[in-house]
Amino acid sequence: MASGARMELGPIRSDSIMGMADSSTLTVLGAPPQAKPDPVVHVTDKAVTKIRQAFEREGVTGGGLRLGVLGGGCSGLSYLFKFEPKPRATDKVFEFGDVKVFVDPKSMVFLDGMTLDWQDSLLQSGFAFHNPHATKSCGCGTSFSA
Repeated sequence: MASGARMELGPIRSDSIMGMADSSTLTVLGAPPQAKPDPVVHVTDKAVTKIRQAFEREGVTGGGLRLGVLGGGCSGLSYLFKFEPKPRATDKVFEFGDVKVFVDPKSMVFLDGMTLDWQDSLLQSGFAFHNPHATKSCGCGTSFSA
């Protein structure tokens, strides 16, 4: 092809893309892979306030709150929620002002994108887990399936 010449390509038909279901998501060969975003856990301001108050009430100084997932509970998995003096070497540490939250790598698989909130209602008050990985949860809200 001569220098400066243009080559025209016809329209791309979705049935010509070797079995791809959606022609709008093409990957350019040789393009650098997209970086996977870091896992994240969100904690609302109300939940941070309640965690801080619990630390003060229990006399906890330093350390943080461990969030995790354990096998068991009425839906298969249950949330772990406890004070911890320091993070483990492999923990992901999230900081919300002076409140730290520690999550181990195995639990992070189930908690990535989760929001920990505090809810007050006429019937009950407590922490609420809004987890995008939960496909089913029990009535008490502390057990889920993924």
